[in-house]
Amino acid sequence: MRRDTFLKSLAAVAAVGALPLSAHAAAAIKMMIPANPGGGWDTTGRALGKAMQDAGVASSVTYDNKGGAAGAIGLAQFANASKGDPNALMTMGAVMLGGIITGKPPVGLDKVTPLVRLSSEYNVFVLPANSPFKTMKDVVDQLKKDPGSVKWGGGSRGSTEHIAAAMIAREVGVDPAKINYVAFRGGGEATAAILGGNVTVGGSGYSEFAEYIAAGKMRAVGVTSATRLKGVNVPTLKEQGINVEIGNWRGVYGAAGITPAQRKELIDALSKTYKHKAWQDAMEKNGWTPAWLAGDEFANFVDAEFASLRATMAKSGMI
Repeated sequence: MRRDTFLKSLAAVAAVGALPLSAHAAAAIKMMIPANPGGGWDTTGRALGKAMQDAGVASSVTYDNKGGAAGAIGLAQFANASKGDPNALMTMGAVMLGGIITGKPPVGLDKVTPLVRLSSEYNVFVLPANSPFKTMKDVVDQLKKDPGSVKWGGGSRGSTEHIAAAMIAREVGVDPAKINYVAFRGGGEATAAILGGNVTVGGSGYSEFAEYIAAGKMRAVGVTSATRLKGVNVPTLKEQGINVEIGNWRGVYGAAGITPAQRKELIDALSKTYKHKAWQDAMEKNGWTPAWLAGDEFANFVDAEFASLRATMAKSGMI
């Protein structure tokens, strides 16, 4: 082979390697899940990966669980190790914003690329099956008597269930700074603590507790939605005279340093996945509310949410 022909061939191969996701038959996706197995981000990431394969935009998906600090540890690893990689994705959501506000980690969301919001979910508060309490009123009555005796269990500090617990305390006249909140690194740990009776009351997305509620292993006593969830016979906090409403959305970020064209290709691939039956089935199965928002609109939403959550947390005595 002539030298110039050989060099042109090398250039062509290099160009193919740099092509955006849709230019290949399908991409090998690397999915960062900044949480331990068993929680909402893990469920979302794995359901998304499967749907991407079913939709034909991913040839394979590898998963990397890196829990801790409300996702900040996984975020830092993703930001530093995936720069410029157009096939790297990270699941995230409202919990990460709360963790950044409270923890002030050195690496923030400004170091990665916003792609899409996928879904929203409301929290449910549950009691262990053998709890002496039967209702949220019982929990609140004890909270008023002795705030420290009520052990709230849930996700990382700054999670939506942590914020909701502080908001509940404030609404019923208890100093939010006095709540006894136990943060767990992942949904699996929180679930085990509730099932074992190691916390008084637990909170998380409804889908994470649904099977245990159905089996009678947990007693659901309130949801953080404005109205009752479809097909779920659990009263809202508002119904019970506690004026608290807070949702938990989940989205996807790409790596730092990808080009605008690569960002668009990722968003297009995620859009195709979002419309695919596999993802629609996953949303229905898990009780997730569709909440598609893409590109700059999603980025602006995150900025607004950050400001709103900071104000809520300040008002509730969390920061």
